[in-house]
Amino acid sequence: MRFPVTAGGEDAVAFAVRHHNVVHAYLNRCAHVAMELDWLEGEFFESSGLYLMCATHGAVYEPETGKCVGGPCRGGSLRKILVEESNDQVFWIPDEYVRPVIA
Repeated sequence: MRFPVTAGGEDAVAFAVRHHNVVHAYLNRCAHVAMELDWLEGEFFESSGLYLMCATHGAVYEPETGKCVGGPCRGGSLRKILVEESNDQVFWIPDEYVRPVIA
């Protein structure tokens, strides 16, 4: 699921995925080149369903940590966004860099 955020004062997109029944959220920017990851809007997993993959250059990330485990992003990681789940709803938690969009 994609959602709008402000990252470093600029409009951006973040996403949340459920992997092994746990929700993880990240800023939708590849660690290799600051481009959105999804193949199609909201599609982040590669064909095995084990890793998140950047559609542009094939960088591969662990869903649990956002750490790059293959491709041109080696040593990098996605920017994690804290989330909490309560009563079947997921809420993301703003920090000093990622904030809600101000209308």
